[in-house]
Amino acid sequence: MTTSTHSSSPKPIPKKLGLTARIFIGMIAGIIIGALLQWLFDDSGDFSFSVFGLHVSTYALLVEGIFNVVGSIFIASLKMLVVPLVFVSLVCGTSSLSDPSKLGRLGGKSILLYVATTAIAISLAVSFALLVAPGDGLNLTSESTYVAKEAPSLGQVIINMMPTNPINAMAEGNMLQIIVFSVFFGIAMSMTGDAGKRLTAVFEDLSTVVMKLVTILMNLAPYGVFVLMAKLFATIGFDTIASLLKYFLLVVFVLFVHAFVSYPIILKVLSGLSPLILIRKMRDAALFAFSTSSSSATLPITLETAIKKLGVKRTVASFTVPLGSTINMDGTAIMQGVATVFIAQVYSVDLSLSDYMMVILTATLASIGTAGVPGVGLIMLAMVLQQVNLPVEGIALIIGVDRLLDMTRTAVNVTGDCMVACIVAKSENELDLDIYNDPDAGKKDEEVDFEHFDRNS
Repeated sequence: MTTSTHSSSPKPIPKKLGLTARIFIGMIAGIIIGALLQWLFDDSGDFSFSVFGLHVSTYALLVEGIFNVVGSIFIASLKMLVVPLVFVSLVCGTSSLSDPSKLGRLGGKSILLYVATTAIAISLAVSFALLVAPGDGLNLTSESTYVAKEAPSLGQVIINMMPTNPINAMAEGNMLQIIVFSVFFGIAMSMTGDAGKRLTAVFEDLSTVVMKLVTILMNLAPYGVFVLMAKLFATIGFDTIASLLKYFLLVVFVLFVHAFVSYPIILKVLSGLSPLILIRKMRDAALFAFSTSSSSATLPITLETAIKKLGVKRTVASFTVPLGSTINMDGTAIMQGVATVFIAQVYSVDLSLSDYMMVILTATLASIGTAGVPGVGLIMLAMVLQQVNLPVEGIALIIGVDRLLDMTRTAVNVTGDCMVACIVAKSENELDLDIYNDPDAGKKDEEVDFEHFDRNS
């Protein structure tokens, strides 16, 4: 007797969207909602209603209320991790160095590469701007004015790198001072014997916990990106972009050339690594940078990308990436180069070849001389304009679209940070090639089992 049994195969579990896809969806949805709100309020005026006798504006409720509060909390949560992450990671990395002289090599190579890429960026920007002439024939005026802040000298920046109060430096988020103190603290730990070893174990555990916190916040990113994009595009008028369209598109074009041509060539020539792998694995960090417009706020994600996805050992990543978030100004340098030519053409000022060489030199040095200064991009641009006797007031002409450009140039900056980290790590034999070449490296760390928290709560 034959018995037939009917067995049905289990239904396949639908594949969950990856973090990159979810962030991208959140970004596009935010742009659409923000642009729709901007169009509605411009076209039909504000919509209002009454709640318990209170007159409530729809625009204020959505844009200045919900979007602003949620977006600000998201940015604050990212910035919350920057100081502990940099301090703990740098202490762990420095204390594990068997050869203290290696730290000097890491610093020298990193700074040299960051300065070199900035010089290339500003040179590209000036060259393309002279070729395209974005300011020719324009007669722009601005009701606003820009008052340039005085930037510290390079010597003063070097002096200010030494923290007189490390706790105060951490409270204020002074990244250069935090880096210096963390390096000294890690070196002291490596020279302290058993006490240093016990403390190293504590810092290793702290590092693991902080990185897990980064992972948790990464899973909330699609929602944070959505509200940030919605708020931005609800407040920026498209007429502002239209009046500066040629300038805007040129800056974006040069940023893309630097990210997808300059960086791959530099990476391939100096390390032999595949540029396509780097660009593909930088997607999450670049999207974070684009939505936050802050290298510092993106630092936790950038550092995790360098270590877990690109295979850069912590001894290198914990030093080069935080340093890059402070002094790597490639995207800003591109904006300065195009803006300088643009403002010169709008004001009908002819600059000589020596003037343009001075622009390149000033912008390159200013990337270090203004490191860690709030509003560094516009301060650097003011320095460049003053150097070639252009009116600083011209900055007011481009402020309207600078927020959008800041998003793109921040994404370029964090890509440059990881590129330099990979080159330096490869030169020091501190790069795990298996992780770098593994397309799935770090992906399992992107998902957090929130059900685990529910089961154990």
